[in-house]
Amino acid sequence: MFKRKAKRLREMNAELNITAFMNLMVVLVPFLLITAVFSQVSILNLNLPTGVTESEPTDEEPPKALEVVIRADKFDVLERNSGLLKRIPNIESGYDYVGLNTFLQEVKAHPEFNTDTGVTLLMEMDTQYDILVQTMDAVRLIEREERELDELGNIIQGELFPNISMGDAPPETNTAEGK
Repeated sequence: MFKRKAKRLREMNAELNITAFMNLMVVLVPFLLITAVFSQVSILNLNLPTGVTESEPTDEEPPKALEVVIRADKFDVLERNSGLLKRIPNIESGYDYVGLNTFLQEVKAHPEFNTDTGVTLLMEMDTQYDILVQTMDAVRLIEREERELDELGNIIQGELFPNISMGDAPPETNTAEGK
């Protein structure tokens, strides 16, 4: 009896049938590839400030450098050498990004800044990331009420100051003229 069972087990050749599994894979893989959402990552190159170096005084005027200081209650737009150009206070809903963008468009139209592409964002230590990103967008791109579309229906955007450097805001000093 033992021999008969052992002989029957040896003769039984089990074949693995994977046809159904292969059919499933042939259908499933293309379906997953078609429906997959590919995330789009955009990279914005930033220029970080270098260490302070001593420079010898020269007779020539230093180049114009535009700075936007992000304070808790306002934006200060400065020219590094001449000082404050405009103070843009917050509105009820928060920071006035439209006001900042409009003023920077005026600055860009000025002959001293029309070829300049760089701006430095100086922020206080407790500035939120979302505020920084929205400020970078307001400084980088022209925002318009009416949207201009190209022949494919894409929105045309202009550049203001795409080369952005970042740093810490200097402490605010109270002047005699007030805030």
